[in-house]
Amino acid sequence: MMKATSRALIEIGFIIFLFYANLFMGEFERSGRGKEMGFVWAVTDIFTDTNFAIAIIAALIGYLIVEFLRGRL
Repeated sequence: MMKATSRALIEIGFIIFLFYANLFMGEFERSGRGKEMGFVWAVTDIFTDTNFAIAIIAALIGYLIVEFLRGRL
């Protein structure tokens, strides 16, 4: 049970990491304002309650899909 729980937390954490990495990279691309406003502004812009809620929901959905596919293959 502990092994399954730790694996789930690691996988969900990795999905959240990828979500925030994607947001952070977007702040420094052509469409983002990170180049103009700076690093600290970009960090404060992406770490919001709304983004955190989206990250958690997306990570849980992603984890459930991966587990479903693991069971089928």
